[in-house]
Amino acid sequence: MRNYLKILLYLIVFIQFKTVLAGSYEDFFVAIKQDNPGAVRTLLQRGFDPNTLDPKGHPGLYLALSEPSLKAAQVLIDWPKTNVEARNAADESPLMIAALKGHLEMAQRLIKRDADVNKTGWTPLHYAATHAHLDVMRLLLENYAYIDAESPNKTTPLMMAASYGTPDAVNLLLEAGADPSLKNTQGLSAIDFAQRASRADVAQLIAGFIRGQQPRGRW
Repeated sequence: MRNYLKILLYLIVFIQFKTVLAGSYEDFFVAIKQDNPGAVRTLLQRGFDPNTLDPKGHPGLYLALSEPSLKAAQVLIDWPKTNVEARNAADESPLMIAALKGHLEMAQRLIKRDADVNKTGWTPLHYAATHAHLDVMRLLLENYAYIDAESPNKTTPLMMAASYGTPDAVNLLLEAGADPSLKNTQGLSAIDFAQRASRADVAQLIAGFIRGQQPRGRW
């Protein structure tokens, strides 16, 4: 009888524990979406795993940066148990999302936590160049981001800037040493990307830069 009561007690405690976890799961992602840093911190202090994935497979930090819920993101970045390299199913990291959204301060904090500036495949610099977030681009380059990083189809940040960014973003990359002669697996260069996007000004900018790099003949 005593063993039966002990088992029953364990079962009740287990059920209560599971119920608390289920409630905490919902509370965690609600707190992130509402950008409620106090609620996020309280859940973490109670032992909730900051690297828990939402139903779509996104880590909490990724979601906070995407919303954006920057106060909640700051709590998560500062929390020592948060994996700042936790990625979603598309292999996107929190630093990539910070770069895509132009969250300079969050990118700085992530890099201080050793976020990978040069992850393989698509990189934070690709994402920053796509939306011409110049300050984030400079930050990444200052932290040794590989300027000619290749995506899975060998697209470089310069190609992304040429197609989607701004002339300023293109010029920043060129002046920092990006190679405009590179081609992706489809045989397209940065100039081709600009032309396909009907961006004659960007194509001319890149072409002018290439001409300026060519040695002048002797007269």
